[in-house]
Parts: sequence; structure tokens; C-alpha cells
Amino acid sequence: MDTKPEQRSVDGEREHFIPVRKIDVLNALADHGALHVAADRDRFRRFCRLLGAIYHYEYHDQLESLRDSYFYFDPESDGHSRADSATLERAYRDLVIALTGALHDANFTEVAHEEIERAHRDDALVRVKIHASLDNYREIRFFRRGSHKETVDLRKWFGFRSREVEVHVYDDVVMLVTVKETDPGPKNGKAPRSRKATLRPGAVLLKYFQNIASADLNALFPDVRVVMSLRDQLTLGVPALIGGIPILLKLASTLTVLFLIAGFYLGLSNSVRDEEWAGALAALSGLVALGGFFFQQWIRFQRQTLLHQKAISDTIYFRNVNNNAGVFDSVIGEAEDQECKEAFIAYYFLLVSDAQLTAEALDRRIEGWFKQTFGTDLDFECRDALSKLEGLDLLRRSDDRLSVLPLDEALVRLDRAWDDFFTISGKS
Repeated sequence: MDTKPEQRSVDGEREHFIPVRKIDVLNALADHGALHVAADRDRFRRFCRLLGAIYHYEYHDQLESLRDSYFYFDPESDGHSRADSATLERAYRDLVIALTGALHDANFTEVAHEEIERAHRDDALVRVKIHASLDNYREIRFFRRGSHKETVDLRKWFGFRSREVEVHVYDDVVMLVTVKETDPGPKNGKAPRSRKATLRPGAVLLKYFQNIASADLNALFPDVRVVMSLRDQLTLGVPALIGGIPILLKLASTLTVLFLIAGFYLGLSNSVRDEEWAGALAALSGLVALGGFFFQQWIRFQRQTLLHQKAISDTIYFRNVNNNAGVFDSVIGEAEDQECKEAFIAYYFLLVSDAQLTAEALDRRIEGWFKQTFGTDLDFECRDALSKLEGLDLLRRSDDRLSVLPLDEALVRLDRAWDDFFTISGKS
């Protein structure tokens, strides 16, 4: 299946995500031309470097907090057995709040399960039915970030025909899965499917994927398995029926001979003619042939199932970026990167503006600059960026008009904020 990526937003959706490297954003701002003096451009770069160091320190604290909370839920640790239920519930709440907060900072958006099912039903590339038992899980959540469209060559009619379809692809996907504390009871009188050994009660599984088609999101569910679709059942069942009927008709005329032979051995009849022995052997041969035929069909059924399961496994294996505690490093790094870029850009355009701007005017100016400079149509999170600058005392408000400290004052303010991280009690 060949793909040809096309870099544009899905259905014109405008993302908060800034898909440009931090160094490229910084260079583009320095080359923008509003800072005419080389010394000012150097001071702006120092400002960005110091601001990045402050955010790096703060996000390092968040990373440590996430790791501490996850200790109780890591499938590879025994921390779960060392705490009572109240401690576990508090740690779980702290973990989810901190993780969703970091995902928001990294400009991820949560995906509703209804959206996943609708996307698979409408746009599925491989027409197979997928079943995932959710009885074992307390919570399953998906978060996505960035999107584009890809043109896919979809083959039909056993490869004799093909057509190009356009599919939605998410650049980044994070999945959170929480296993229930206790096994669920029987459902509808049937015992539940056994839980995998790695999914211990209370564990939290984290997965980070890249380039996942929206139609394939439900294939990321835990314990997912392929269920043969009606098309596959007909493809395998109709030839089996056509091939099996002649064998069954041939056996029908010889089965009575088998009953005669059985009656002879049970003492129900006194003798068996030679031609009846020959018929019995023919009937036995037919039964063996029928058994071999059904076994062959079963093998074909299993092979088709394995081919579909392999397609799903390949999607997961080759697009998996990180797992469990390692996801924190990826998400925190992405959150830090996005927050830095938002703060750099908002500060720069307020700094070089000839007049004080409103938040709406600043937002329009930044989005227009992004489209002109990088060809990216994004929804800049202006309110978030202003909140960051205000938190560091770099922003000034006059009614709805905004301004920032000049570079020299801003550098002093950031230097003081950095020193405050390491102030020893009684000393400065």
C-alpha cells in the first residue's frame, strides 16, 4: 500500500500545534527585520535562551512529579502493593491531572471514542472487523496532535483493481489505559476473556504513536483482535460449501453400509457380504476426505485471520515511539518546546510593535506572520502566551492594550527569576 503524504490541515482544521522547530522560529524572528541593530538581536537571543532555561527547570519539576505518581501504576514496578487505596486514588488523580495538563501545554487534543468509531466505520482502509474487550479497563483515553492528509492506493478485488483515497492522519497520538483493580465478573453468563499477564490490576499503560490514520485509532486498543467480516466469511465459506456438497452427496449413499458393518460387530446382524465391506471402506475413505477438506478450510480461515492481525500489528509496531514512563519524557519535552515558542513569539511582536496592541490584534498579526513565513495556518494560543509573560512579570496591561518590558529590563527580570530558583534560605 503506497502512500503519498500531503502536508496540509485536515478539513481546514486550524491546530494550536506549532509544527516548526524552535531554532527555526527563533532565527525567523531575528531575521524579521524589526530589530535593526545587531546588539538588539543578540539581546533577544539571550532573552530567549534564558526564558527557555526557566521553562526547562519548571518542566523538569513536572517530569519528576509525573514519575513519582506513576511509580504506583507502572506495570513493571511493585509500588502498587506498597500503598493503601486512599494513597493510590490520590496518586492516580494527581497523575491524570498532571499528564493531561502537560498534554494540553504540548497542544494535544483529546479524542472522543465516538469520533474513533465513526472514523473507522467511514474511512477504514482494511475492511476487517475489530473487537476489543473493554471490560478489564477503568479508563481508556486518546490524545492527538497535528494532522495532515495522505493519498493511499487502496487495492480491491484481490489486487486486480485499485483506487486512490484520501485519509486523515494524526501526527502524534498518546493513549492512556487504566486497568481495573479487580477482574470483572461473568457477563451474560459467559466468563470474561483472561487478562494478559502484563496487565496487572491497577496498572496504567501509556503509549505514544506517530502518523496514525484516524481510521486506525481503534486498532490501538488493548487486547484488540480481528473478527472475520461478512465478506471474508463469504469468501471462505461459499467455496467450502460448493466443494463439500459433492462429498456429502457421495457419502449419503454409503453411510447405510457403515451402519450394517456396525450392526454386525454389535451382534445385530449375522453376516456381511463382500460388496458391503467394499462399500464400508469407500465410506470411510469419504469421511477421511471430508475431514481433510474441512481441516483445509479451517487452515485458510486461520491464515486470513493472521494476515489481518499482522496488518494491525505492523501499524502498532512500526509507529510506536515510546511506552509507559518513557512517554513522560516525550510529552514534557514537547510541552516545553511549544510553551517556549509561544512565549518567544508573543514577546517579540509586542516588543517591536509601534503601538500597543490588543490581544485580538496580536493574535491576528502572529497568525499572519506564521502563514507568510512558514506557510502554516494555525490557531495561535494568544491567551496562553500572554499568561506566561504575565506570570514572569514581563507583560504590562493598560485596559485592553498590551506591552512588554524592553529587552534590557526583561533580561534583568529573567535573571532575577532564575536566581530565585536557587536562593538559599537567609541568603540572596
